[in-house]
Amino acid sequence: MKEEANGSRSCAVEGGCPSDYIAISIAILAFFLLLSRLLFPFLIHKIPRTNGSGFWIPVIQVFGSFNLLLSIVMSINFLKFEKSHWWQFCYFWAVWIEGPLGFGLLLSCRIAQAFQLHHIFVKRQLPPIRSYFFLPLILSPWVAGAAFVHVKQPLNDRCHMGIHWIIPAVCLHSIYVAALVVFTGTIWHIEFRFNELKDLWQGILVSSLSIGIWLAAYISNEIHDDIRWLQVASRMLLLIMASVLVLVFFSISSSQPLLSQISLRKREPLEFQTMSQALGIPDSGLLLQTDSALVIDPNEPLNKLLLDKRFRQSFMAFADSCLAGESVHFYNEVHEHDKIPANDPVRRIYMARHIIEKYIVAGAAMEVNISYRTRQEILTTTNLAHPDLFNNALNELMQLMKTNLAKDYWSSMFFIKFKEEANTRFNGHEQETMAGWNFSPRLSSVHGADDPFHQEHALKGVGCDNHDLNTQ
Repeated sequence: MKEEANGSRSCAVEGGCPSDYIAISIAILAFFLLLSRLLFPFLIHKIPRTNGSGFWIPVIQVFGSFNLLLSIVMSINFLKFEKSHWWQFCYFWAVWIEGPLGFGLLLSCRIAQAFQLHHIFVKRQLPPIRSYFFLPLILSPWVAGAAFVHVKQPLNDRCHMGIHWIIPAVCLHSIYVAALVVFTGTIWHIEFRFNELKDLWQGILVSSLSIGIWLAAYISNEIHDDIRWLQVASRMLLLIMASVLVLVFFSISSSQPLLSQISLRKREPLEFQTMSQALGIPDSGLLLQTDSALVIDPNEPLNKLLLDKRFRQSFMAFADSCLAGESVHFYNEVHEHDKIPANDPVRRIYMARHIIEKYIVAGAAMEVNISYRTRQEILTTTNLAHPDLFNNALNELMQLMKTNLAKDYWSSMFFIKFKEEANTRFNGHEQETMAGWNFSPRLSSVHGADDPFHQEHALKGVGCDNHDLNTQ
Protein backbone atom coordinates (compact mmCIF):
# COMPACT_ATOMS: atom_id res chain seq x y z
CA MET A 1 0.00 0.00 0.00
CA LYS A 2 2.85 2.34 0.85
CA GLU A 3 4.51 1.72 -2.53
CA GLU A 4 1.18 2.29 -4.28
CA ALA A 5 0.71 5.57 -2.40
CA ASN A 6 4.24 6.65 -3.30
CA GLY A 7 3.56 5.75 -6.94
CA SER A 8 0.37 7.83 -6.88
CA ARG A 9 2.24 10.74 -5.33
CA SER A 10 5.00 10.47 -7.91
CA CYS A 11 2.41 10.41 -10.70
CA ALA A 12 0.60 13.48 -9.36
CA VAL A 13 3.78 15.51 -8.86
CA GLU A 14 6.11 14.23 -11.58
CA GLY A 15 3.58 13.33 -14.29
CA GLY A 16 2.85 10.21 -16.28
CA CYS A 17 -0.63 9.40 -14.88
CA PRO A 18 -3.09 7.56 -17.18
CA SER A 19 -5.29 10.67 -17.24
CA ASP A 20 -2.28 12.68 -18.42
CA TYR A 21 -1.86 10.45 -21.45
CA ILE A 22 -5.60 10.67 -22.18
CA ALA A 23 -5.42 14.47 -22.13
CA ILE A 24 -2.32 14.45 -24.36
CA SER A 25 -4.10 12.17 -26.85
CA ILE A 26 -7.05 14.57 -26.97
CA ALA A 27 -4.67 17.49 -27.53
CA ILE A 28 -2.92 15.68 -30.40
CA LEU A 29 -6.28 14.86 -32.00
CA ALA A 30 -7.43 18.48 -31.63
CA PHE A 31 -4.26 19.79 -33.25
CA PHE A 32 -4.53 17.47 -36.24
CA LEU A 33 -8.18 18.48 -36.69
CA LEU A 34 -7.07 22.10 -36.57
CA LEU A 35 -4.33 21.45 -39.12
CA SER A 36 -6.76 19.67 -41.43
CA ARG A 37 -9.13 22.66 -41.32
CA LEU A 38 -6.31 24.88 -42.51
CA LEU A 39 -5.01 22.54 -45.23
CA PHE A 40 -8.30 21.05 -46.46
CA PRO A 41 -9.08 23.74 -49.08
CA PHE A 42 -5.51 23.64 -50.42
CA LEU A 43 -5.07 19.86 -50.55
CA ILE A 44 -8.54 18.85 -51.72
CA HIS A 45 -9.56 21.79 -53.90
CA LYS A 46 -5.99 22.64 -54.98
CA ILE A 47 -6.34 26.29 -54.02
CA PRO A 48 -2.90 27.96 -54.13
CA ARG A 49 -1.87 30.00 -51.13
CA THR A 50 -1.74 33.77 -51.25
CA ASN A 51 1.09 35.94 -49.97
CA GLY A 52 -1.07 38.22 -47.85
CA SER A 53 -2.40 38.17 -44.31
CA GLY A 54 -5.38 36.12 -45.48
CA PHE A 55 -3.07 33.10 -45.56
CA TRP A 56 -0.45 33.92 -42.95
CA ILE A 57 -2.71 34.92 -40.06
CA PRO A 58 -4.47 31.51 -40.02
CA VAL A 59 -1.05 29.82 -40.31
CA ILE A 60 0.23 31.86 -37.36
CA GLN A 61 -2.90 30.87 -35.44
CA VAL A 62 -2.06 27.19 -35.98
CA PHE A 63 1.54 27.86 -34.91
CA GLY A 64 0.33 29.60 -31.74
CA SER A 65 -2.10 26.75 -31.04
CA PHE A 66 0.69 24.19 -31.28
CA ASN A 67 2.87 26.26 -28.93
CA LEU A 68 0.06 26.62 -26.40
CA LEU A 69 -0.72 22.90 -26.25
CA LEU A 70 2.92 21.80 -26.17
CA SER A 71 3.85 24.38 -23.51
CA ILE A 72 1.07 23.15 -21.20
CA VAL A 73 2.28 19.56 -21.59
CA MET A 74 5.90 20.49 -20.92
CA SER A 75 5.41 23.00 -18.09
CA ILE A 76 2.79 21.24 -15.93
CA ASN A 77 4.56 17.87 -15.78
CA PHE A 78 2.27 15.77 -17.93
CA LEU A 79 5.25 13.65 -18.92
CA LYS A 80 7.77 12.18 -16.53
CA PHE A 81 11.28 13.02 -17.70
CA GLU A 82 14.49 14.37 -16.25
CA LYS A 83 15.11 18.06 -16.96
CA SER A 84 18.74 18.27 -17.97
CA HIS A 85 18.69 20.87 -20.77
CA TRP A 86 17.81 24.56 -20.78
CA TRP A 87 14.93 24.10 -23.20
CA GLN A 88 13.22 21.69 -20.78
CA PHE A 89 12.87 24.18 -17.92
CA CYS A 90 9.89 26.24 -16.79
CA TYR A 91 10.93 29.64 -18.05
CA PHE A 92 11.27 28.43 -21.61
CA TRP A 93 7.84 26.75 -21.75
CA ALA A 94 5.64 28.46 -19.14
CA VAL A 95 6.92 32.00 -19.75
CA TRP A 96 7.98 32.32 -23.40
CA ILE A 97 6.20 29.57 -25.34
CA GLU A 98 2.90 29.58 -23.46
CA GLY A 99 2.76 33.39 -23.16
CA PRO A 100 3.94 35.46 -26.17
CA LEU A 101 4.14 32.55 -28.62
CA GLY A 102 1.02 30.72 -27.42
CA PHE A 103 -2.06 32.33 -25.91
CA GLY A 104 -0.75 35.83 -26.61
CA LEU A 105 -0.18 35.05 -30.29
CA LEU A 106 -3.69 33.59 -30.63
CA LEU A 107 -5.33 36.67 -29.12
CA SER A 108 -3.11 38.99 -31.16
CA CYS A 109 -4.11 37.23 -34.41
CA ARG A 110 -7.78 37.60 -33.59
CA ILE A 111 -7.31 41.28 -32.68
CA ALA A 112 -5.51 41.81 -36.00
CA GLN A 113 -8.46 40.23 -37.84
CA ALA A 114 -10.95 42.44 -35.95
CA PHE A 115 -8.76 45.48 -36.69
CA GLN A 116 -8.86 44.67 -40.40
CA LEU A 117 -12.64 44.20 -40.41
CA HIS A 118 -13.11 47.50 -38.55
CA HIS A 119 -11.12 49.47 -41.12
CA ILE A 120 -12.53 47.69 -44.17
CA PHE A 121 -16.23 47.68 -43.30
CA VAL A 122 -16.60 50.63 -40.90
CA LYS A 123 -14.03 53.09 -42.24
CA ARG A 124 -14.33 51.60 -45.77
CA GLN A 125 -10.60 51.66 -46.42
CA LEU A 126 -7.72 49.24 -46.25
CA PRO A 127 -5.91 49.15 -42.86
CA PRO A 128 -3.25 51.89 -42.62
CA ILE A 129 -0.71 49.45 -41.19
CA ARG A 130 0.15 46.06 -42.67
CA SER A 131 -0.47 42.95 -40.62
CA TYR A 132 3.21 42.01 -40.45
CA PHE A 133 3.80 45.31 -38.61
CA PHE A 134 0.59 45.36 -36.59
CA LEU A 135 0.91 41.82 -35.22
CA PRO A 136 4.39 42.25 -33.64
CA LEU A 137 3.28 45.64 -32.34
CA ILE A 138 0.33 44.32 -30.35
CA LEU A 139 2.36 41.28 -29.28
CA SER A 140 5.12 43.45 -27.77
CA PRO A 141 3.50 43.76 -24.27
CA TRP A 142 3.55 39.96 -24.02
CA VAL A 143 7.23 39.90 -24.94
CA ALA A 144 8.01 42.66 -22.43
CA GLY A 145 6.07 40.83 -19.71
CA ALA A 146 7.82 37.54 -20.44
CA ALA A 147 11.22 39.24 -20.30
CA PHE A 148 10.37 40.85 -16.95
CA VAL A 149 9.22 37.52 -15.46
CA HIS A 150 12.35 35.81 -16.78
CA VAL A 151 14.56 38.39 -15.07
CA LYS A 152 12.70 38.24 -11.74
CA GLN A 153 12.42 34.41 -11.77
CA PRO A 154 9.31 33.99 -9.57
CA LEU A 155 8.51 30.39 -10.61
CA ASN A 156 8.88 27.47 -8.22
CA ASP A 157 9.98 23.96 -9.11
CA ARG A 158 6.46 23.14 -10.40
CA CYS A 159 6.34 26.19 -12.72
CA HIS A 160 3.91 28.06 -10.45
CA MET A 161 4.21 31.71 -9.47
CA GLY A 162 3.01 33.42 -6.32
CA ILE A 163 -0.35 35.13 -5.94
CA HIS A 164 1.18 38.62 -6.35
CA TRP A 165 2.43 37.51 -9.78
CA ILE A 166 -0.70 35.75 -10.95
CA ILE A 167 -2.86 38.89 -10.71
CA PRO A 168 -0.81 40.89 -13.29
CA ALA A 169 -0.74 37.80 -15.54
CA VAL A 170 -4.53 37.51 -15.48
CA CYS A 171 -4.84 41.26 -16.06
CA LEU A 172 -2.65 41.01 -19.18
CA HIS A 173 -4.84 38.24 -20.57
CA SER A 174 -7.98 40.21 -19.73
CA ILE A 175 -6.73 43.41 -21.38
CA TYR A 176 -6.31 41.60 -24.68
CA VAL A 177 -9.75 40.05 -24.43
CA ALA A 178 -11.15 43.51 -23.65
CA ALA A 179 -9.37 44.95 -26.72
CA LEU A 180 -10.96 42.23 -28.82
CA VAL A 181 -14.36 43.09 -27.35
CA VAL A 182 -13.86 46.78 -28.21
CA PHE A 183 -12.95 46.09 -31.87
CA THR A 184 -15.79 43.60 -32.20
CA GLY A 185 -18.22 46.09 -30.69
CA THR A 186 -17.39 48.60 -33.43
CA ILE A 187 -18.50 46.19 -36.18
CA TRP A 188 -21.46 44.47 -34.55
CA HIS A 189 -23.91 46.49 -36.71
CA ILE A 190 -22.35 45.33 -40.01
CA GLU A 191 -24.45 42.71 -41.81
CA PHE A 192 -21.62 40.33 -42.68
CA ARG A 193 -22.29 37.77 -45.40
CA PHE A 194 -20.10 35.09 -43.82
CA ASN A 195 -19.22 34.14 -40.22
CA GLU A 196 -16.89 36.97 -39.25
CA LEU A 197 -18.87 38.47 -36.39
CA LYS A 198 -19.97 35.10 -35.05
CA ASP A 199 -16.38 33.86 -35.03
CA LEU A 200 -15.18 36.94 -33.15
CA TRP A 201 -17.82 36.66 -30.40
CA GLN A 202 -17.16 32.94 -30.21
CA GLY A 203 -13.45 33.65 -29.75
CA ILE A 204 -14.19 36.17 -26.99
CA LEU A 205 -16.42 33.72 -25.13
CA VAL A 206 -14.04 30.79 -25.36
CA SER A 207 -10.93 32.82 -24.49
CA SER A 208 -12.68 34.32 -21.43
CA LEU A 209 -13.78 30.86 -20.33
CA SER A 210 -10.25 29.55 -20.84
CA ILE A 211 -8.80 32.28 -18.62
CA GLY A 212 -11.31 31.37 -15.90
CA ILE A 213 -10.50 27.66 -16.11
CA TRP A 214 -6.77 28.35 -16.18
CA LEU A 215 -7.11 30.52 -13.06
CA ALA A 216 -9.15 27.83 -11.29
CA ALA A 217 -6.62 25.16 -12.25
CA TYR A 218 -3.79 27.32 -10.99
CA ILE A 219 -5.50 27.89 -7.65
CA SER A 220 -6.22 24.17 -7.34
CA ASN A 221 -2.59 23.28 -7.97
CA GLU A 222 -1.09 26.07 -5.90
CA ILE A 223 -3.30 26.14 -2.82
CA HIS A 224 -4.44 22.53 -2.63
CA ASP A 225 -1.14 20.92 -3.54
CA ASP A 226 -1.70 18.25 -0.90
CA ILE A 227 -4.76 16.86 -2.70
CA ARG A 228 -3.22 14.59 -5.33
CA TRP A 229 -6.35 13.74 -7.32
CA LEU A 230 -7.15 17.44 -7.64
CA GLN A 231 -3.66 18.08 -9.02
CA VAL A 232 -4.18 15.43 -11.70
CA ALA A 233 -7.77 16.39 -12.54
CA SER A 234 -7.09 20.14 -12.79
CA ARG A 235 -4.20 19.80 -15.23
CA MET A 236 -6.17 17.32 -17.33
CA LEU A 237 -9.06 19.79 -17.48
CA LEU A 238 -6.65 22.59 -18.39
CA LEU A 239 -5.15 20.74 -21.37
CA ILE A 240 -8.54 19.55 -22.64
CA MET A 241 -9.92 23.09 -22.40
CA ALA A 242 -6.89 24.41 -24.29
CA SER A 243 -7.53 21.80 -27.00
CA VAL A 244 -11.12 22.98 -27.34
CA LEU A 245 -9.93 26.59 -27.38
CA VAL A 246 -7.57 26.16 -30.34
CA LEU A 247 -10.27 24.41 -32.37
CA VAL A 248 -13.02 26.93 -31.65
CA PHE A 249 -10.71 29.94 -31.79
CA PHE A 250 -9.41 29.17 -35.26
CA SER A 251 -11.09 31.08 -38.05
CA ILE A 252 -10.44 31.77 -41.71
CA SER A 253 -13.72 33.56 -42.41
CA SER A 254 -12.27 36.90 -41.29
CA SER A 255 -9.22 36.55 -43.53
CA GLN A 256 -10.51 34.66 -46.55
CA PRO A 257 -14.32 34.50 -46.40
CA LEU A 258 -14.67 32.38 -49.54
CA LEU A 259 -12.30 29.75 -48.13
CA SER A 260 -14.49 29.52 -45.04
CA GLN A 261 -17.17 28.03 -47.28
CA ILE A 262 -15.05 24.93 -47.94
CA SER A 263 -13.68 24.21 -44.47
CA LEU A 264 -14.41 20.91 -42.71
CA ARG A 265 -17.53 22.47 -41.22
CA LYS A 266 -19.11 22.39 -44.66
CA ARG A 267 -19.61 18.73 -45.45
CA GLU A 268 -22.20 19.36 -48.14
CA PRO A 269 -21.13 20.00 -51.76
CA LEU A 270 -19.71 23.43 -52.52
CA GLU A 271 -22.48 25.98 -52.66
CA PHE A 272 -20.36 28.75 -54.15
CA GLN A 273 -17.62 28.67 -56.76
CA THR A 274 -16.96 32.40 -57.07
CA MET A 275 -17.15 35.42 -54.81
CA SER A 276 -19.89 36.89 -56.97
CA GLN A 277 -22.00 33.77 -56.43
CA ALA A 278 -21.29 33.81 -52.70
CA LEU A 279 -22.49 37.40 -52.55
CA GLY A 280 -25.65 36.59 -54.50
CA ILE A 281 -24.84 38.85 -57.45
CA PRO A 282 -27.53 38.29 -60.13
CA ASP A 283 -26.65 36.40 -63.30
CA SER A 284 -23.18 35.37 -62.08
CA GLY A 285 -21.41 32.07 -62.66
CA LEU A 286 -21.67 29.65 -65.57
CA LEU A 287 -23.45 30.25 -68.84
CA LEU A 288 -27.03 29.15 -69.25
CA GLN A 289 -28.65 27.74 -72.34
CA THR A 290 -31.09 30.63 -72.26
CA ASP A 291 -28.33 33.24 -72.67
CA SER A 292 -28.94 35.29 -75.79
CA ALA A 293 -26.83 34.74 -78.88
CA LEU A 294 -25.61 37.96 -80.48
CA VAL A 295 -23.89 38.39 -83.81
CA ILE A 296 -20.42 39.70 -83.06
CA ASP A 297 -19.02 42.43 -85.28
CA PRO A 298 -15.20 42.70 -84.99
CA ASN A 299 -15.48 46.39 -85.86
CA GLU A 300 -17.36 47.10 -82.66
CA PRO A 301 -15.35 48.53 -79.71
CA LEU A 302 -13.89 45.80 -77.50
CA ASN A 303 -15.45 47.18 -74.31
CA LYS A 304 -18.88 46.88 -75.94
CA LEU A 305 -18.22 43.34 -77.18
CA LEU A 306 -17.08 42.21 -73.73
CA LEU A 307 -20.53 43.02 -72.34
CA ASP A 308 -21.74 39.82 -74.01
CA LYS A 309 -21.07 36.95 -71.61
CA ARG A 310 -20.44 34.30 -74.28
CA PHE A 311 -17.98 36.50 -76.14
CA ARG A 312 -16.31 37.46 -72.86
CA GLN A 313 -15.72 33.84 -71.90
CA SER A 314 -14.48 32.96 -75.38
CA PHE A 315 -12.09 35.92 -75.26
CA MET A 316 -11.07 34.91 -71.73
CA ALA A 317 -10.30 31.37 -72.89
CA PHE A 318 -8.11 32.75 -75.67
CA ALA A 319 -6.27 35.07 -73.25
CA ASP A 320 -5.68 32.19 -70.83
CA SER A 321 -4.23 30.08 -73.64
CA CYS A 322 -1.77 32.94 -74.23
CA LEU A 323 -0.95 33.05 -70.50
CA ALA A 324 -2.23 36.62 -70.44
CA GLY A 325 -5.69 36.20 -68.97
CA GLU A 326 -5.33 38.43 -65.90
CA SER A 327 -6.75 41.50 -67.62
CA VAL A 328 -9.85 39.69 -68.90
CA HIS A 329 -10.49 38.01 -65.54
CA PHE A 330 -10.14 41.42 -63.87
CA TYR A 331 -12.65 42.91 -66.32
CA ASN A 332 -15.05 40.04 -65.63
CA GLU A 333 -14.91 40.47 -61.84
CA VAL A 334 -15.23 44.26 -62.04
CA HIS A 335 -18.23 43.69 -64.31
CA GLU A 336 -19.78 41.52 -61.56
CA HIS A 337 -18.81 44.16 -58.95
CA ASP A 338 -20.64 46.87 -60.87
CA LYS A 339 -23.88 44.87 -60.73
CA ILE A 340 -24.10 45.42 -56.96
CA PRO A 341 -26.37 48.39 -56.14
CA ALA A 342 -24.67 51.51 -54.78
CA ASN A 343 -26.94 51.36 -51.71
CA ASP A 344 -25.45 47.97 -50.73
CA PRO A 345 -21.98 49.04 -49.50
CA VAL A 346 -21.24 45.81 -47.58
CA ARG A 347 -21.44 43.58 -50.65
CA ARG A 348 -19.54 46.15 -52.72
CA ILE A 349 -16.77 46.17 -50.11
CA TYR A 350 -16.62 42.36 -50.05
CA MET A 351 -16.24 42.25 -53.83
CA ALA A 352 -13.79 45.17 -53.92
CA ARG A 353 -11.61 43.57 -51.24
CA HIS A 354 -11.65 40.30 -53.17
CA ILE A 355 -10.60 42.04 -56.41
CA ILE A 356 -7.84 44.02 -54.67
CA GLU A 357 -6.35 40.93 -53.02
CA LYS A 358 -6.52 38.88 -56.21
CA TYR A 359 -5.46 41.43 -58.84
CA ILE A 360 -4.14 44.68 -57.35
CA VAL A 361 -1.75 44.09 -54.44
CA ALA A 362 1.87 43.38 -55.31
CA GLY A 363 2.48 39.66 -55.65
CA ALA A 364 -1.22 38.86 -56.03
CA ALA A 365 -2.23 35.56 -57.62
CA MET A 366 -3.32 37.31 -60.84
CA GLU A 367 -1.63 40.68 -60.48
CA VAL A 368 -2.58 42.93 -63.37
CA ASN A 369 -0.20 45.24 -65.20
CA ILE A 370 -1.35 48.74 -64.26
CA SER A 371 0.58 51.92 -63.48
CA TYR A 372 1.95 52.56 -60.00
CA ARG A 373 -0.23 55.65 -59.64
CA THR A 374 -3.42 53.77 -60.44
CA ARG A 375 -2.48 50.92 -58.12
CA GLN A 376 -1.84 53.33 -55.24
CA GLU A 377 -5.12 55.15 -55.90
CA ILE A 378 -6.95 51.88 -55.30
CA LEU A 379 -4.87 50.74 -52.31
CA THR A 380 -5.15 54.11 -50.53
CA THR A 381 -8.81 54.82 -51.34
CA THR A 382 -10.92 56.30 -48.57
CA ASN A 383 -14.05 54.53 -49.81
CA LEU A 384 -13.90 50.88 -50.86
CA ALA A 385 -17.56 51.09 -51.88
CA HIS A 386 -16.98 53.92 -54.38
CA PRO A 387 -18.61 53.10 -57.74
CA ASP A 388 -15.59 54.34 -59.75
CA LEU A 389 -12.93 52.56 -57.67
CA PHE A 390 -11.59 50.43 -60.54
CA ASN A 391 -12.36 52.70 -63.50
CA ASN A 392 -8.81 53.94 -64.11
CA ALA A 393 -7.36 50.45 -63.85
CA LEU A 394 -10.02 49.14 -66.21
CA ASN A 395 -9.25 51.85 -68.78
CA GLU A 396 -5.53 51.03 -68.72
CA LEU A 397 -6.14 47.30 -69.10
CA MET A 398 -8.71 47.82 -71.83
CA GLN A 399 -6.09 49.69 -73.84
CA LEU A 400 -3.64 46.80 -73.35
CA MET A 401 -6.23 44.24 -74.47
CA LYS A 402 -7.08 46.27 -77.58
CA THR A 403 -3.41 46.63 -78.47
CA ASN A 404 -2.32 43.05 -77.87
CA LEU A 405 -4.99 40.40 -77.34
CA ALA A 406 -7.79 41.65 -79.60
CA LYS A 407 -5.68 41.68 -82.76
CA ASP A 408 -4.66 38.04 -82.32
CA TYR A 409 -8.11 36.89 -81.20
CA TRP A 410 -9.85 37.66 -84.51
CA SER A 411 -7.53 35.27 -86.37
CA SER A 412 -7.56 32.55 -83.71
CA MET A 413 -9.41 29.23 -83.59
CA PHE A 414 -11.27 30.54 -80.55
CA PHE A 415 -13.06 33.21 -82.60
CA ILE A 416 -13.76 30.76 -85.45
CA LYS A 417 -15.31 28.31 -83.00
CA PHE A 418 -17.26 31.10 -81.33
CA LYS A 419 -18.75 32.21 -84.68
CA GLU A 420 -19.73 28.63 -85.56
CA GLU A 421 -21.51 28.17 -82.25
CA ALA A 422 -23.17 31.57 -82.52
CA ASN A 423 -24.51 30.64 -85.96
CA THR A 424 -25.75 27.30 -84.66
CA ARG A 425 -27.63 28.94 -81.82
CA PHE A 426 -28.96 31.64 -84.13
CA ASN A 427 -30.46 28.94 -86.37
CA GLY A 428 -32.35 27.48 -83.45
CA HIS A 429 -30.11 24.46 -82.84
CA GLU A 430 -28.39 25.67 -79.68
CA GLN A 431 -26.41 23.07 -77.81
CA GLU A 432 -24.28 23.06 -74.70
CA THR A 433 -21.08 23.53 -76.66
CA MET A 434 -19.65 26.30 -74.54
CA ALA A 435 -18.80 23.66 -71.97
CA GLY A 436 -16.26 22.44 -74.51
CA TRP A 437 -14.06 25.50 -74.16
CA ASN A 438 -10.59 24.62 -73.04
CA PHE A 439 -8.60 26.75 -70.65
CA SER A 440 -4.96 26.92 -69.82
CA PRO A 441 -3.50 25.33 -66.68
CA ARG A 442 -2.70 28.81 -65.43
CA LEU A 443 -6.36 29.62 -64.73
CA SER A 444 -6.98 26.52 -62.65
CA SER A 445 -3.81 27.14 -60.70
CA VAL A 446 -4.93 30.58 -59.66
CA HIS A 447 -7.83 29.88 -57.34
CA GLY A 448 -9.99 26.81 -57.73
CA ALA A 449 -12.86 28.32 -55.77
CA ASP A 450 -12.84 31.40 -58.00
CA ASP A 451 -12.66 29.49 -61.27
CA PRO A 452 -15.99 30.21 -63.03
CA PHE A 453 -15.59 27.13 -65.21
CA HIS A 454 -14.69 24.67 -62.44
CA GLN A 455 -13.09 22.16 -64.78
CA GLU A 456 -9.68 20.96 -65.91
CA HIS A 457 -7.84 23.35 -68.20
CA ALA A 458 -5.61 21.68 -70.71
CA LEU A 459 -5.21 23.79 -73.83
CA LYS A 460 -1.89 25.45 -74.53
CA GLY A 461 -1.64 28.67 -76.50
CA VAL A 462 -3.43 28.62 -79.84
CA GLY A 463 -3.29 31.61 -82.14
CA CYS A 464 -0.99 33.66 -79.87
CA ASP A 465 2.00 35.57 -81.00
CA ASN A 466 5.20 34.97 -79.09
CA HIS A 467 5.50 38.54 -77.90
CA ASP A 468 4.91 39.47 -74.28
CA LEU A 469 1.22 40.22 -73.96
CA ASN A 470 1.57 41.74 -70.52
CA THR A 471 4.17 44.37 -71.34
CA GLN A 472 2.82 47.82 -71.02
